Amino acid sequence: MESQEIYMRHSSKHDDDGRLKRRGTWVTACAHIVTAVIGSGVLSLAWAVSQLGWIAGPLALLMFSVITLFTSFLLSDCYRYPDSVHGTRNITYMTMVKNILGGRQYHLCGLAQFANLIGSTIGYTITASISMVAIKRASCFHKYGHEAKCHVSNYAYMSIFGAIEIILSQIPDFNELTGLSFIASIMSFGYSSIGIGLSIARIAGMVVGEDVTSQEKIWNSFQAIGNIAFAYSFSQDTLKSSPPENGSMKKASVTGITITTFFYMLCGLLGYAAFGNKAPGNFLTGFGFYEPYWLVDIGNVFIVVHLVGAYQVFTQPVFMLVESWCAGRWPESRIMAKEYGVDIPLVGTYRVNAFRVLWRTVYVIFTVVVAMLLPFFNSIVGLLGAIAFWPLSVYFPTEMYLVRAKVPKFSMVWIGVKLLSAFCLIVTLVAAVGSIEGIVADLKTYKPFQ
Repeated sequence: MESQEIYMRHSSKHDDDGRLKRRGTWVTACAHIVTAVIGSGVLSLAWAVSQLGWIAGPLALLMFSVITLFTSFLLSDCYRYPDSVHGTRNITYMTMVKNILGGRQYHLCGLAQFANLIGSTIGYTITASISMVAIKRASCFHKYGHEAKCHVSNYAYMSIFGAIEIILSQIPDFNELTGLSFIASIMSFGYSSIGIGLSIARIAGMVVGEDVTSQEKIWNSFQAIGNIAFAYSFSQDTLKSSPPENGSMKKASVTGITITTFFYMLCGLLGYAAFGNKAPGNFLTGFGFYEPYWLVDIGNVFIVVHLVGAYQVFTQPVFMLVESWCAGRWPESRIMAKEYGVDIPLVGTYRVNAFRVLWRTVYVIFTVVVAMLLPFFNSIVGLLGAIAFWPLSVYFPTEMYLVRAKVPKFSMVWIGVKLLSAFCLIVTLVAAVGSIEGIVADLKTYKPFQ
């Protein structure tokens, strides 16, 4: 009887596969989506729309939104395999690919996914430091005039951002980031709304489509497509098993993507209407807006707080991958397994692991150093979008759907899905070419650490 009670207490803390029970709902999942999606992408949308124009710009935003929503539905149904309700859980994106598509595809997926995750954390480091610098520059411009040379180096602020992330990276469980994600989501709404409000206040007759050569326009258009694609890529394993995860994730996807697309359209279109062809690459830090400087400062503070949370959402899977592999490789190692309790006033006992502290600190330092070497906002954002969008948001979800649903080859559904994947591949290649050209152009004049 006693052993049965122990089993019941044990099973109440675990899901059907023996892992710790997840506590997430579609609301918390939506918060994670908004946190991850509305980030550095929204800051470049006025510039991206200015390169594509009034017709192609909004169409590109809607196209990427609809495609990502469609493929996220396919991905949600593959969470449990072979049955979407009672099948075995695929606890990570890579595990899902391995179980459904096989080992070779699994390795390709891992390469694409972790390149995107690592690249995104580097991009967030760049963007956060730019916003920190913008706060200092805004005060300088307000005091000495808009023509003043208010140059401020990004490097010290990248280091500050890295120090904050080193501390937050010691959070051992992704579920414990829910509060951080909600705060970050509120921040994203805050700075998006400030940008929208300032754009509305500024809107006037602006010259559109001039001041650049035809060749520059083509390259910028390609890069703009990558910037928009950067907006849409996410997955997670925090949803509790009842109600079924695929239904909750679909609800979260619809809500999260609808919210982000609404803000993207407002930021992109109103920013373009306000600045025309002179839209800055980062519309809150490029000083299209100088006054009221305190409101611009608040917007940039919101950006920094949001990116602090977004960095953690994107970097936790990287942490877990390395830590799981090392724990399996050296299961008897005390540095891997031993945890120490540290009492923190008003917080409680905090679990500290030596390997986790060392590895996560080294990772954050790595992202900061790379960010210092490549501080090219728009080009980096565009390249990240190109790297991530087709393989992670289109190719693997559609291929897994075809296998799981046993869609006959050369049927209408099969052909339609393949055409969608091919179209998105072309878009990805075009965006990558434009972004690489932008990085090459930036490197010709950039001198690191100066």
